[in-house]
Amino acid sequence: MPPRRLLPPLSMLSALESLDRLGSVTAVAAELALTQSAVSRQLQGLEALLGVTLAERAGNRLTLTPAARGYAADIRAALDRIAQASQRIRVIPDGGALHLAILPTFGMRWLVPRLPRFTEANPDITVHMATRLSRFDFTREPFDAAIHYGHDDWLGCDHLKLRDEVVIPVCAPSLLARHSVARPEDLLALPLLQIATRPRAWADWLAHWGVTAPVPRGMVHDQFATITQAAIHGLGVALLPDYLAEAPLAQDALVPAWGGATPTIGAYWLVWPEGRDTQPALRRFRDWLAVEAEGEPPLPR
Repeated sequence: MPPRRLLPPLSMLSALESLDRLGSVTAVAAELALTQSAVSRQLQGLEALLGVTLAERAGNRLTLTPAARGYAADIRAALDRIAQASQRIRVIPDGGALHLAILPTFGMRWLVPRLPRFTEANPDITVHMATRLSRFDFTREPFDAAIHYGHDDWLGCDHLKLRDEVVIPVCAPSLLARHSVARPEDLLALPLLQIATRPRAWADWLAHWGVTAPVPRGMVHDQFATITQAAIHGLGVALLPDYLAEAPLAQDALVPAWGGATPTIGAYWLVWPEGRDTQPALRRFRDWLAVEAEGEPPLPR
């Protein structure tokens, strides 16, 4: 038989987490509606179960050891997930809530305009969204799924490709009027705006067009919203995804600096922890996104 999982009682774990957060047995006793001696017994029982000293005792005062504080932080994350799951099933028993992490620009420009079609077809599902720029640990963040840019290499996750990314080098008309750009390498003489989440964007774009020269350093932005405004105000050339460049190009706020849409090595993905697509809300959202993704245009040649 497989070994039994080491799962201490919730009352013991709650006492440890509360002591780490509140700092005194008196405060823990008040929060958990226990006597101070009962709190001490919970901690002693946890120490006996784990075979590890968790608290140093000086009179009536308990101080957690460094190892116990780290353990308490892990327990806090687990207790938070239990509380969130309990609230979710209590409010919507059929699992009709979806907590989604999104990339701010892609989420607002690509997902949100499509979302009314999902909510109209699935009025019993509420989609909660929060932005994240970098990867996170699903075991520590209360998300059911995430939309990210890159490859299908998020460990421990299943994935669905939403669309490949193509980019366009764009700049303000006034900047291009002062420089002659006849070849892709001519852009190296202009300020090249950088996006922090795509550190190799310019190098990859130039390599696609056969240019191997070093990329000069330029102004770095953490989001596409700011780099777009920088380009509009003439601060340099930005590599923008086609879905983001479309509006300022149509308004003549930006113009192509050279060439047209160019494929990148990355794509946008919906990712979720392995096995979690048994959750009805996530399964229905994933299946809807799969249909939406089928309508994406092919990559330019």
